[in-house]
Amino acid sequence: MDKYQDIKEAAYQANMQLPKLGLVLFTFGNVSAANRNLGVFAIKPSGVPYEDLSPEKMVIVDFDGVTVEGSLRPSSDTKTHAVLYKHWENIGGIVHTHSTYATAWAQAQRDIPIYGTTHADHNTFDIPCAPPMNDEMIQGDYEYQTGFQIMNALESKGMSYEEMEMVLVGNHAPFTWGKTPEKAVYNSAVVEEVARMAYLTEQIRPSVPRLQDSLIRKHYDRKHGAGSYYGQ
Repeated sequence: MDKYQDIKEAAYQANMQLPKLGLVLFTFGNVSAANRNLGVFAIKPSGVPYEDLSPEKMVIVDFDGVTVEGSLRPSSDTKTHAVLYKHWENIGGIVHTHSTYATAWAQAQRDIPIYGTTHADHNTFDIPCAPPMNDEMIQGDYEYQTGFQIMNALESKGMSYEEMEMVLVGNHAPFTWGKTPEKAVYNSAVVEEVARMAYLTEQIRPSVPRLQDSLIRKHYDRKHGAGSYYGQ
């Protein structure tokens, strides 16, 4: 049996969720699925339409960004995934899209403010936007540096990757992650919906205040706190 079959299948199924959820247009996105024991991840091949994908077409790459198995070139964002897997030990999936509203906030170089309880159900902070990359980093190993751009953005806000599983890359687009590829895809859908709601909220009331702290904590804790009571 192919020792990579599980992550090939997981990466394929997760990638196929992106068009179903309206998070990608054409080939504007990718998902990877990691196997920590083997020190590799499976990722979408570069520029291949979603309707042409299969588990067998997923490319296997190690945490240094070196292709281990596969006849196709991996996603152009592969080195970014590799950097995050190498430095963040507790993630098993990463998603990158150019979903419309989250990308618009990234292009505006703005954090997504926490305006409502939908946002607070998922985290207690504004979703951070990493500052645009400087010219030296852009002209260097761009995709590799993007991984550090993401990590530095969280560190500068005093956030850990386990409490904040989504980020905007300034002038670029969102990245999300999670313990599994499925959770990373879920987070990708969440950041897009929260971005859309925040945009509409500011159109209705430009001076809208940030959600009050007590309501942020209440909604987060009822789903994630020690005494959580959401769900079955």
